[in-house]
Amino acid sequence: MPRFSEMGWRWHLLLAFALLLAFALPWLGDDYLTKLATRILVFALAAAALDLVLGLGGLVSFGHAAFLGLGAYVVGVMFVHDFEGTTILGLAPTQNVFLQFLLAAVLAGGFALVTGAVCLRTRGVAFIMITLAFAQMLFYFFVSLRRYNGEDGIALWNRSSGGGWLDLEDLAVFYYFALAFLVLFLAFAFRLYHSRFGRVIRGSKDNDRRMQALGFPTYRYRLTAYVLSAAVTGVAGVLLANATYFVGPAYLSWHVSGQLIVMVVLGGIGTLFGPVLGAALFILMEEFLPDLLDLVATGSGEYWQLLLGPLLVVVALFARRGLLGVLVGGGR
Repeated sequence: MPRFSEMGWRWHLLLAFALLLAFALPWLGDDYLTKLATRILVFALAAAALDLVLGLGGLVSFGHAAFLGLGAYVVGVMFVHDFEGTTILGLAPTQNVFLQFLLAAVLAGGFALVTGAVCLRTRGVAFIMITLAFAQMLFYFFVSLRRYNGEDGIALWNRSSGGGWLDLEDLAVFYYFALAFLVLFLAFAFRLYHSRFGRVIRGSKDNDRRMQALGFPTYRYRLTAYVLSAAVTGVAGVLLANATYFVGPAYLSWHVSGQLIVMVVLGGIGTLFGPVLGAALFILMEEFLPDLLDLVATGSGEYWQLLLGPLLVVVALFARRGLLGVLVGGGR
């Protein structure tokens, strides 16, 4: 990932086009496109947060759906208790979205701190399986909560409140709200990538023993990155619940973790901006490809993922830095 001053004209052109398209899209006046673009922004935020540990630290986390689901359930639990007029720990819950962001970040980050203290003592396949195990434990925990409809989940009748000055029920307002969070995180992650912290994480990925010999406590650095990634994914969970008007254990499923990894791989591992492109491509394929295939052969749309597999193979073999690398150069 080059510094901004080192980016070539392709980088600048792509960023300018992406920002122009992102800001102009709600002005088209199509509610369907606005909802679809909002969903892309939410998953782009989650995928970019995953790339903070996957691309920067080489940590293949197969349990990031747990953090996404925790953030979503913060919204769902508050909605249920507000609707019923009950209290939690003697306090009346509120649907204030900024409080939900705070709680989601704390819960997801806290869960990552506890589980990461164990997971990060391993590498490779062991790390993948342990993160998956913790995520599945949380998945079955929420399935067992009959108080919150178990595996059926919670249907939300309204979005969280942003205060009198922020009407999140308005599609365009909510879209720009999600866009602002994504842009702020990408700017923060870009600075983090080129900071001393980012260099230590990258060095630990390449040669952990050498970095330790140089005096860097790499375990603490990697744990901090893991907790930060989880906290941002929890915030994405809050946005996802409000975007879909639904919260359920399906958000914590390993399938969702796999989808986030696919988004990162498609867009470009370690590129920070690539996962945004990967999320957009994946969701657009998921949305439109089944209908296109049904036009060719009735009933074939449900097998659209058969085309996703070869695409991933091609990207892995011929586009080392994903689709973003192909667009800006240096893809092989």
